[in-house]
Amino acid sequence: MLQEIRCGNCRRKLAAASGITELQIKCPRCRTLNHLKAESLLLPPTSATSHQEPPCPHNRSSHG
Repeated sequence: MLQEIRCGNCRRKLAAASGITELQIKCPRCRTLNHLKAESLLLPPTSATSHQEPPCPHNRSSHG
């Protein structure tokens, strides 16, 4: 799925991209340099860290 990249200053749409890890792009309208970095995919979402369910007792793969 493509994600819209917009200027952090004037909100002009600068690009649509998928799978970027780092991007620097200067807005042609207001000349702001926008620097975007992808969040690490190895970290769980912040909502997942606040609520963790116990393991299912019927999950046999967790018993070795």
